[in-house]
Amino acid sequence: MNPLLGLGLLLAGLLTVEGLLKPNFSPEKHEAVSQGQVGKGKGTAQELAKRNTDFGLKLFKKLSFSSPDNNILFSPWSISMAFSMLSLGAQDSTLAEIKDGFNFRNIPDKDLHEGFHYLIHRLNQRNQDQRLGLGNALFIDQKVKPQQKFLTEVKNMYKADTIPTNFQNSENAQKQINNYVRQKTQGKINNLVKNIDPGTVMLLINYIFFRARWQHEFDPKETKEEDFILDKNKSVKVPMMFRVGVYNVGRDDQLSCTVLEIPYQNNFTAIFVLPDEGRMKQVEEALGLETFARWKKLLVRRVADVFVPRLTVTGNYDLKKTLSHLGISKIFEEHGDLTRISPHQNLKVGEAVHKATLKMDEKGTEGAAGSGVQTLPMETPIRVKINRRFLLMIWETKMNNLLFFGKIVNPSGR
Repeated sequence: MNPLLGLGLLLAGLLTVEGLLKPNFSPEKHEAVSQGQVGKGKGTAQELAKRNTDFGLKLFKKLSFSSPDNNILFSPWSISMAFSMLSLGAQDSTLAEIKDGFNFRNIPDKDLHEGFHYLIHRLNQRNQDQRLGLGNALFIDQKVKPQQKFLTEVKNMYKADTIPTNFQNSENAQKQINNYVRQKTQGKINNLVKNIDPGTVMLLINYIFFRARWQHEFDPKETKEEDFILDKNKSVKVPMMFRVGVYNVGRDDQLSCTVLEIPYQNNFTAIFVLPDEGRMKQVEEALGLETFARWKKLLVRRVADVFVPRLTVTGNYDLKKTLSHLGISKIFEEHGDLTRISPHQNLKVGEAVHKATLKMDEKGTEGAAGSGVQTLPMETPIRVKINRRFLLMIWETKMNNLLFFGKIVNPSGR
């Protein structure tokens, strides 16, 4: 009987709206893919984006149910991509469980990986108005002899770096991995790895970060300290940003909530959902693809006085525990089948950690001039004040891909 060896899975998400990252990595490396190879996955990519949204909503409901009064922030896209990559090494019931839990069922394996390949190629982009970067890495101990087919596929389909690591020296391995993540997220996610489980021989890392400028920035001079309502008897002072402009706004009387869209430059947008007081649970229970589709139809371009809290929020999650509630458990157990990674060794995922960070403020590009004056129609502005717990979604609009999902209970992050 081969000894059981540990495989770790770490996922890092970073979302900021306060300036562009200094270029530390070269997106050209991620673009060096034939158009023919990328084009194969286009047909599946749209379907994957839809299924990823559905998975994100299921995961959110589990997280919110277990911690109803805590901030929640995670990247469904980051988690789905990492487990799709891991599925390259799984087979039989372990593979079926991953595909079922992440809504990949009925998608042929080849189409699944080509779909993610297309999305990675499409989403890795950088220009003067925004920066979106995502990637994967495998840290592998010398005692593991992975199948060459597995290494080739994770490199070709998921752009994964393969990095030799000595896990026997856990302190050095931890430092090596944290330095890698710090570099790839431009110093914004530090100390992702707090400790490494004994027996770990391979660690899979996924990271995603996004920095953009608002299409129309907030003026910092208009930001004032105001109350953000935590519950009926308690509030906290937060810096409340203000801007009057033309926005897509909708009112859902059925669910007693207001929906506000604030676009970034290019193909990204933020959706804020503000339930009426005491109605958050009702909105959460109704979340689904049909609800999103209905909200989209309700949005109308209106002049609005918009108040949004400046905020910094971080989410840390032990996915091993959470995903087991979604029926994904075999990869964490002794009888899981990851033999397509290494056929002569027993592997299981020892841990799966996800960390996401959100920072939102008035600015777009650091030091950049304002993005111009917006001409407003002559109408009375409606007032949208995000001053109590709300939902926040960051979308890539071309593929309708949900990158980040959050519930903000306390914008100060406490």
